[in-house]
Amino acid sequence: MLKNFLDDKGVAYKEVNVQQDPIAAQRLVNATGQMGVPQSNVNGNWVLGFDPNSVMSFLK
Repeated sequence: MLKNFLDDKGVAYKEVNVQQDPIAAQRLVNATGQMGVPQSNVNGNWVLGFDPNSVMSFLK
């Protein structure tokens, strides 16, 4: 849902699949204390789950 939302808004993003990249998974846990996905870093702010309002507020 998050990728579709970002695509619809024309927002560029980099996808990191933590199931395929255990080092990225550990960095995510170290940074956020959470392993749930999706997690998005938007301009230095972490957003857990699909939260379009938070994503858009951090993009402004």
